[in-house]
Formats: sequence, structure tokens, C-alpha cells
Amino acid sequence: MVGLTSLLTDFPPMPPKLNRTRALFVLAKIDQILGWEQKKETDRDTKFVELGKYLCEVRAGQYWRMENVNTFDEFLEKRFPDSRRKAYYLMSIHENLPAQARKELKKIGWAKGVELAKLARRDREKFQCATWLHVARTLPREDFQRAVERELTGKIAERWELVYFKFYENQLPVIERAIETASRMLGSDQSRAYCLEMICADFLAGANLDHGEPETLLFSAKRFFRFLSPAQKQNFLAEIDGQAA
Repeated sequence: MVGLTSLLTDFPPMPPKLNRTRALFVLAKIDQILGWEQKKETDRDTKFVELGKYLCEVRAGQYWRMENVNTFDEFLEKRFPDSRRKAYYLMSIHENLPAQARKELKKIGWAKGVELAKLARRDREKFQCATWLHVARTLPREDFQRAVERELTGKIAERWELVYFKFYENQLPVIERAIETASRMLGSDQSRAYCLEMICADFLAGANLDHGEPETLLFSAKRFFRFLSPAQKQNFLAEIDGQAA
């Protein structure tokens, strides 16, 4: 019997019997859709729903054994060299969204389908499909993503944007080490963006500590304050009040 703290056993479960004919058909369909995606944008989201279905079947039937790979992840790495995350998103859409929502992806886009899948996975049979489809049709993608995040977390998500920099190879070790150090200090649950923000805030605070801009120093202090625990915030405010008295 396998214990709760160990997944080792002398009698591992047998893999499913490989249906070679079906496996060859499904693998060919996946390659056909991926090749088609590179040539045409029309009806792309409809094809992505079909692709997610076939990927789920490859995983369930272990069709990846037909190729020279050892795991399903290795299979995805060959088909999605840029990012396996996209494959898992498409599989999540197929596994979690009801048929009604999957049919609408041509109109709302697969990126919104990913957000709908998050809600459907949480709510299951209570998922308000028609309501959320209406919201998806109405809102732009980023606004819809914020609406879903607010629904899932109860928090209002901040607006965000992607910022791109070009770094030389000899600069990367310093940058990565600084972000890693900040992550250890702030907590590994913080994003790399927050870590970079704190590094910049620390620089601004130091640069304006003497004969600098008081407003910039205050701005940096406020950003640091956000990352204190509730108890640390109370202690900090109490100490400030004591010094001000």
C-alpha cells in the first residue's frame, strides 16, 4: 500500500493500452492545426478549441509514446517550443468550459476563454456561463482580465503594462543576482516586477537621502511600506507617532 508521504510502489499502475491508429490520427491533426496557425489568422480561435481537445486526448491516451519522448511535457516542448503554457491554457479551455462557451470563442477570442476557464473551474456546475459570456463580449481583453481577477480574489487589480529592455549578456548576472537577493528579502511569493520596483525604490531613497528631493524619498518610503506585514506596519506607525510626539 502506498503511504501518504510516498508515491513509490512495487506495483505502479499500468499505462493505458496504446491505440496506435487513433494516436497517429490525433498527432497528425495537432500538427495540421499548428501548421495552419502559422499561415492563417481567420477562425484561429475555433481551431484552438479543437487543438485543446486533441492535446487532452494525447495526454489521457499517452499518445506521446508514439514519438521519441519520455513524458507528455517533452511532447509539448517539441510542439510548443516558445511556451508550453499556451498548450495548457488551451487544454484548460477544453476541460473546464461548457460547450456553449467553447462555441463562442470565435467571437470573444481564446485569451478571454482562458479567463472564463478559471471561473468555470472554480464554480463548476454553478458557473454563470451566459452572464460571463456577455461580460466577455462587452469588455476589452485587459478590462475583462481585471474583472475576472476581481471576481476570483475580491481585489481590484491594478492596471499593468509590459516594458521591454535590451540587456547585454555581461549585464544579466548582476541583474539576476539583484532580483534574486530582493526576492529572498521580500519573500519568494513576490513577483520579479515587485522585486525590481523595490530595488529602484531603494536606489531613489539612497540618492535623495542627503540634499535630494524630499518628495522622491517619501515616495520610496511609501512603496517599501506596502510590503510590511500588518504587525510590522503597526509597529512602524507606532514608532513614528512616538518620535513625532
